[in-house]
Amino acid sequence: MTLLPKYFVLFPVLALGLIACGHDSQKNIVKPRAIEPEPNIDILIQHGQVYTGQSQTAQALDIAICQQVICGIYPPNQAGLALKAAKVIDARGKIVSPGFIDPHTHTLAELLSEDKNANLNYLTQGVTTVVNGNDGGGPVNIKSTVAALDKNGIGTNVALFVGHGSLREQVMGRAPRFASKEELAQMSALLTTAMESGAIGLSTGLYYVPGSFANTEEVVTLAKIASKYNGVYDTHLRDESTFNIGFTAALDEAIDIAKQADIHLHLAHIKALGVDVWGQSENAIAKIEQAQQAGVSISADQYPWLASGTKLRSAVMPKWVMADSVEAFHRRLNQADLNKIISEEIQENIRRRGGPESLYITAFSDKTLVGLNLKQVAQLRKLSPVETAIALVQEGSVRVASFNMSVKDVENFMVKPWVVTSSDGTNGHPRKYASFPKKYQQYVVKKKLLSMAEFINRSSAQTADILGLSQRGSLTVGYQADIIVFDPNTFAPKADFTKWNEYSVGVNEVLVNGELVIEKGKYLQKLAGSFVH
Repeated sequence: MTLLPKYFVLFPVLALGLIACGHDSQKNIVKPRAIEPEPNIDILIQHGQVYTGQSQTAQALDIAICQQVICGIYPPNQAGLALKAAKVIDARGKIVSPGFIDPHTHTLAELLSEDKNANLNYLTQGVTTVVNGNDGGGPVNIKSTVAALDKNGIGTNVALFVGHGSLREQVMGRAPRFASKEELAQMSALLTTAMESGAIGLSTGLYYVPGSFANTEEVVTLAKIASKYNGVYDTHLRDESTFNIGFTAALDEAIDIAKQADIHLHLAHIKALGVDVWGQSENAIAKIEQAQQAGVSISADQYPWLASGTKLRSAVMPKWVMADSVEAFHRRLNQADLNKIISEEIQENIRRRGGPESLYITAFSDKTLVGLNLKQVAQLRKLSPVETAIALVQEGSVRVASFNMSVKDVENFMVKPWVVTSSDGTNGHPRKYASFPKKYQQYVVKKKLLSMAEFINRSSAQTADILGLSQRGSLTVGYQADIIVFDPNTFAPKADFTKWNEYSVGVNEVLVNGELVIEKGKYLQKLAGSFVH
C-alpha cells in the first residue's frame, strides 16, 4: 500500500498518555491535566524551552525519564514541588528537544572501531541516531552486523539500509552488465533475509559502480521486496548533474521505481550538482511535488554545504573504466589505445564539477597534498589536471570536496517541507562534524529561512516518521528518551574546510535511551546506543 505524502499535513496528535498531559491538535501545544506524578523518576529536565519535535512553538514543560523512556511531561506550574527525581537537569535558558536523527551517514567503521565507537562527532551535534548503508553500500548481513555492534558498544543508535550495490557485488562482483534472472533471484533472497533481520529499506547508489550498471527493472524488483516489509527506497540518484542521463531524468527514474514498487521514495542529499544544472532545483521541486500530489510518497534529505564530498575516482573517472577489479581499472587507465577517450571523459567530468580549482583533496595518504586543489597538485607535479587525477587514483584512496552547488538551489530545497537534515558525513569534509549546527546557524539564525521549530522537527520527528522508526524522534510519553539540551546562543559548528574534524559546541546535555552520555558539554564515557528499526 502506498504511503500517504504526509509532509504537507500536521503530525498526528501526540500520544502523551494519561499520566502526563493533554494535547491541542489545532496548535500542537501540550495542555495540562490533573495528574499524579510518576513516583520513580530517574532524570527530570526542568525549566527548559521545550520543542517536542511536533510542536510549532516552545513550551514550558518538565520532562521525566524513567529508565529508558519518557514517563511524564508536566507543565511546571501544575506539578509544583511534587516531582522528585534521582537527578535533575536545570535547562533554564536552554532548548530541550528530541535528539536529532541523521538519515544519511557513513559511520559504520567508527561504530565498529575500538576508539571512535562513541560517535562523539555526532553526539556533539545533538544527533542521537544515525543511519548507515546509504548510497547502495553497507553490509548485506544485517544480523551479523547488529551482533558486532552490540558486542562492541556504540554511542549513538543506528539503523541500517541494505545497499543494492553491496547485494550486486556479493552476487556478481563489479560486472558491467544487467543481472541475469538467477542473479536477481539471489539478490532478492539476500534482501529478504536482511529485511527480516531489521533493515529499514533498500538503498541505491545508481551513480556509483557497481550500481550504475543496473537497469531500472532490477531496482524495481528489489524495491518491491523492501516494500513488502514497509521499507523505504533511499536513493543516490543515477545522476545529479549531466554525467549520464541528467538530473531530471534521474528524478523521473526514481519516481517511476517508487510507483512500480509501491514504496516510499527518499531522495538522498538532494542537490543540483555542477554548473550544467544550476537553476534546475525549481524544475526538480515541481516534478517531485507533482508526483506527491498524484499519490507518490516522497521525501528528501539535504546537508547545508555548497561542497559535496566523494572519492576522486567516483568524481571524475568514467564508470566503464572502473568495472571489474581494481587491477582491471588501473590496467585500463594505462592502456595506450584507451588514453584519448579516457582523458577526454575525465576532462569533461572535471569541468562538470567546476574545474580543477573546485576539487580539493580532503583525505589522502600523502598529507602534504591535503588541502590543495587538483590544479595546485597538477602544478606541483608538472602534469595536466587529467594526468594528475589518473596518477592519484592509482596511488590510493583520495577523497575530494567538490564546490559545485549554487546558493539559490541549496536554499530552494532547504525550505521545502519534505526536506529533512542530513550530513552524509565523510572524512575530510566538515559535514561529518558540523552539519546540524551549521544548518541552525546559517539558515535559522542568520538567514531566517527556517524557524527553530522547523529546524528541530525536520531533524527529529519528521525523519523518524520517514524512516519508520517507532517510538523515536519526539518528546512523547512512552517513547525512548533520546533527548538533547542545547544553548540557542552558542550551538554552532567549529569544523570548516581548514579543520574538518573539530567538535561542535553548544550541546549541553545528551540522553540516549534514557542514559545521560553528555553532561554540561562533557562526554561521560558511556555507550548507550542500540540498533533500531
